[in-house]
Amino acid sequence: MKSLWMAASAGALLLVAPACAQEDPVRAGVDAYERGDYRTAVEKWRPAAEHGSADAQFNMGQAYKLGRGVPTDMKQAEAWYRRAALQGHEQAEGYYGLALFENGKRAEAVQWLQRAVARGDARAQYILGIMLFNGDAVQKDWVRAYALMVRASSSGLDAAIKARGQMDQYMPLDDRQKGLALARKYEEEFNRGGRPLPPVEVADGTAPSVTTRPPAPSVSRPAPPPVKRPTPGAAPATAASAPPRPAPAAQDGGWRVQLGAFGDPGNARKLWGQIGGRFPGRQPYFVKTGALTKLLVGPYASRAAASAACGAVKPCVPVAR
Repeated sequence: MKSLWMAASAGALLLVAPACAQEDPVRAGVDAYERGDYRTAVEKWRPAAEHGSADAQFNMGQAYKLGRGVPTDMKQAEAWYRRAALQGHEQAEGYYGLALFENGKRAEAVQWLQRAVARGDARAQYILGIMLFNGDAVQKDWVRAYALMVRASSSGLDAAIKARGQMDQYMPLDDRQKGLALARKYEEEFNRGGRPLPPVEVADGTAPSVTTRPPAPSVSRPAPPPVKRPTPGAAPATAASAPPRPAPAAQDGGWRVQLGAFGDPGNARKLWGQIGGRFPGRQPYFVKTGALTKLLVGPYASRAAASAACGAVKPCVPVAR
């Protein structure tokens, strides 16, 4: 589990920086990080984080997670993610849930994973799907587990693709068909604006206070062999890109955002698997240009819309089609 939210490739770590003046310490830290000067990056972020900057707190969590500029320390990573998440920092909410899961605090992780699932985060869908299938700290629900794994695997997340294959071996056809129907329902709700999902019931019978809708019914089946969890420390690869989520045609004004260019096309797909949830309702474009594969995301109606979509993700550049 240790690498579920690691960078897809070297230099592609998801960090955040405010879209403001270059002298901002958070942005200066990101610039230092991208130069490989991790110690300076942490020195820039720490004072801002201690003074309440959610972006800096999230970046400190990333630094401790990967041991960049500081010793690797998952407890410190969890603590910094928590501080940012409690301020409503969207990336930190999902990463905090993943850190709680890795640190053995499964029941506590549920509500934070659900927040990320509602935003279309494939990693959170995968983890919560595994938990629901195995009854790991939550009430077992094969149908919902399969629905989440379908959504996670459609992003190209290799671990989710493999887990879905294992589920196919043990789940009855009827349950899988129900799971597929539920996955389509989740997708439709997401495309309509990220409608909250029913809360997952934790094993002690207490549902996290994420939504007020009742939990999906549990499926009572003979216990199967547990779905295998990823080997700790192994970053999930992605398979060939699945059919992307279509965006409304009216939004296509010929603009995209470019998130990078890669010598290895697989790295472009890996990056999309990591941060695709940051671009709800959009689709990836893997554009071959000479020896490089560009990762573009869109469509957008205008340059202004594309610039706004870049938000805190860096690097991200609006480009005309």
